[in-house]
Amino acid sequence: MIGRVLAAGGLAVACTLWPVAARAAAPECAPERGKVTISSNLWAQQRLDIRSAWRLTAGKGVTVAVIDSGVDVKHPQLKIAGKADFSRTTSRDCEGHGTAVAGIIGAQFRNDFPFYGVAPQARLLALKHANGKRGDVAHLVEAIQYAAKIGVEVINISAQAADQPDLKAAIDYALAQDVVVVAAAGNADKSDGTPGPAFPAAYEGVLSVGALAPDGRISDFSNTGSKVSVVAPGQGLTSTWPGGTYKTDLPGTSFAAPYVAGVAALVRARFPHLNQEQVRRRIEATADGGLGTGTGTGTVNPVAAVSTILPAEEVVVAPPRPEPLPPGVVAKRPEPDERAITIAVWVGAAALVLAGALVAARVVMPMGRRRGWRPGS
Repeated sequence: MIGRVLAAGGLAVACTLWPVAARAAAPECAPERGKVTISSNLWAQQRLDIRSAWRLTAGKGVTVAVIDSGVDVKHPQLKIAGKADFSRTTSRDCEGHGTAVAGIIGAQFRNDFPFYGVAPQARLLALKHANGKRGDVAHLVEAIQYAAKIGVEVINISAQAADQPDLKAAIDYALAQDVVVVAAAGNADKSDGTPGPAFPAAYEGVLSVGALAPDGRISDFSNTGSKVSVVAPGQGLTSTWPGGTYKTDLPGTSFAAPYVAGVAALVRARFPHLNQEQVRRRIEATADGGLGTGTGTGTVNPVAAVSTILPAEEVVVAPPRPEPLPPGVVAKRPEPDERAITIAVWVGAAALVLAGALVAARVVMPMGRRRGWRPGS
């Protein structure tokens, strides 16, 4: 079963349904086995045309916090700049979820391998808040506050919980610190009835992400009862997995959100002067167009997000004016010589008088010769 929001004390890390129960001991760290080979036909990367956006930026200099179940820092396609464990268990990824999320955001490009992340030059921080499919919201709050305090530019949260004051306060703090907060809109099982809003995705200012299926429709499980800013591939996905392997056929808004977090990193690298609200609105404004309820402004478009000049930003994002040339490079215009001008004027006037006299002489002298220099009658 998928998608029911847990009560105030619990958190659905991978957006799966778990009953509210007493906290159990940390499970054994043994994620599912992954694969060492994958198909070269990865529809999400082809659909978003990610590599075309790299002509302008690959996210260099932007730090993205992956607040999840941890990340396999030894995976050959992942470069993790730092990690912290807020679950108080182990910094290893015992679920696999966080490693997959990190790979979608920033897996390194390899010429001999078909999978790569959206922003491979971004700096990834692995902040673990849960050791399994269930977590404690208090740990999530700690991780959000820590990420905002150390100055990350983007936070990805692929989890859903109930509305709680401390969670909202943490999100508000992150937004006030100019962090772009991206969160999964949540999964919903239609048999559970009308889905409700998922948090933190439903909070104002959060870039909430729904899931798109390979055929271009919104995924059946994508939560339409929650606020959605944009949609991204969230079904039939491939990404990195613990043990240096890969997981295929991944479903969930959990894996749609990191595609948008990666695009947010691209935008922040391309337009570093934009604040978090402007980045969010740029991503929404450049999406491919809504597909109906639960799709927001449409499918995220990495190329348009980093290349489009929006009317409200024309002055801001226009190329800066060139620096003025240093003194002495161009010689100053000389001051006019008044004496030379006066002489030239008089010489010109005299030349005109002389020319007039010559013209008159050529007319008068022949007439005088014809009359024998006698006065006319």
